[in-house]
Amino acid sequence: MAFFRHAKILCLLFIWLIYAAGVSAQNKPNIIIVMADDLGFSDIGCYGGEIKTPNLDRLASHGLRMTSFYNASRCCPTRASLLTGQYPHTAGIGNMTSDQGQPGYRGFLQPNVVTIAQVLKGAGYQTGMVGKWHVSETEPLPTKEEQLAWLDHQITNRDFSDTLSYPVHKGFDKYYGNIWGVVDYFDPFSLVNGTRPIQSVPKDFYYTNAIGDSTASYIRQFAQKEVPFFMYVAFTAPHWPLQALESDIRKYENTYKKGWNYIREKRYQKMLKLGLIKPNQVKLSRFMTPERGWEKNADSLWDARAMAVHAAMVDRLDQNIGKMMDALQKSGQLDNTLIVFLSDNGASPEQPAKFGPGFDRSGTTRDSRKISFSVNKDVMPGPQTTHFGIGPEWANVSCTPFRYWKSKEHEGGIATPFIAYWPNKIKAQNKISDEPAHIIDLMSTCTDIAGAIYPETFEGHRITPTPGKSLLPLWTGKQKAHLHDELFWEHNGAAALRQGDWKIVRVDINAPWELYDLAKDRSETQNLSATYPQRMEAMKKKWEELANRYSVFPKP
Repeated sequence: MAFFRHAKILCLLFIWLIYAAGVSAQNKPNIIIVMADDLGFSDIGCYGGEIKTPNLDRLASHGLRMTSFYNASRCCPTRASLLTGQYPHTAGIGNMTSDQGQPGYRGFLQPNVVTIAQVLKGAGYQTGMVGKWHVSETEPLPTKEEQLAWLDHQITNRDFSDTLSYPVHKGFDKYYGNIWGVVDYFDPFSLVNGTRPIQSVPKDFYYTNAIGDSTASYIRQFAQKEVPFFMYVAFTAPHWPLQALESDIRKYENTYKKGWNYIREKRYQKMLKLGLIKPNQVKLSRFMTPERGWEKNADSLWDARAMAVHAAMVDRLDQNIGKMMDALQKSGQLDNTLIVFLSDNGASPEQPAKFGPGFDRSGTTRDSRKISFSVNKDVMPGPQTTHFGIGPEWANVSCTPFRYWKSKEHEGGIATPFIAYWPNKIKAQNKISDEPAHIIDLMSTCTDIAGAIYPETFEGHRITPTPGKSLLPLWTGKQKAHLHDELFWEHNGAAALRQGDWKIVRVDINAPWELYDLAKDRSETQNLSATYPQRMEAMKKKWEELANRYSVFPKP
């Protein structure tokens, strides 16, 4: 009888432990990280932009915005940092996604790192990803002719990379998206479901809509279980090529006809009004191409149209965030879901028409229509048969009030709009924080929120400790400031180091270092390197030390 009594007690204890674990899992929040691609600091409405983004504005007004949150200045390095909590070179993606042979430049995630999805899976989370992956090695086929045929969907019997490097082998239960970086928005290259290539898309397909629809579908599926979920939603918009739905473009057809400086000034004034910046700390930096006056711009109609397409792409992105919000609301998940929104880098100054077709840029559509790469601005951007970008002038506008843009380590390249929304935990409404933080912090933040353990080893490999910090104490008011002693950047020779309010930065490997006091000059307009030479030298020395620690060296 004693045996049965003890067995009954053990059984009841086991049932209670299962119940307690279930309750604990139910109380854990869902986490959704949403990333835009090549979105400038001031593009969205709640950061000063004229683009209509009511859903993002709603998240901001009921949550928190950060004005000194930093990315890694380029597509795949930022994604590697976000996923792993490491600086990009430590994760193996210090440049792009081709293997250059050195530890920091392998072009794919290395075995010394884990992803947020892998860590949160260990804490009982369901995991899903939708959209742009871009952290697998992307090697072209042997000849340009073969590569173009592959891009044009004429070669369909091969994988886009080693499938073991795909999201479903990096901790994600479900994945729908593109493995490579650049897409035709109406018929994307490298689109997969799990590991299976998508052979065709419907006639009315538009990729931003597909990302939104898939995200909403995943939310509905995950919500059926009493287990929290983590989702990474990586939009490709508004990365070039400039391709949008004509109904969205029409909303902005007259918006940009007054030109670059008019829009910059309007955005700057709106940012002041919103309280995002202070006029004594953040000046409107000098337009980076002053020789380009709008009044004498013979291509003003083309340029106004280009920015209208960019705006339309951002507008459509916001519409699809609305679908995500609606799915959360209807499934009863909204209040207990942390939603983070940010961009992978500043706006792109690139002019892809000059690149021409090849590598990741198709020359014809699936139905054999030729795609225009005209550099003469004699073909208007927007439809599937064009491949253009907004160029440096509009990129400078998108990054108002800062200097530079994508791939540079000045504030225009690395400062991202950043929204955190979580009704159950972030109680402050419409709060703005200027505390410096970095994309390496998202791993620690997610681990902290999920009650997960960042591993010392994973699948037989030693895991590099993350230099990131949890943002949760900052968001909830338990920690007022000072997350980091220093923050570090390097990409293709462009480099920076921030210590407190002081920052050194160089535009490329051959350029001199500059020094700025960001407390007084966030726009980096007054170079103080000659005024404080000792500080400059000490910070350069520290940058070199960190560059060696984080595998910037040896360079390929």
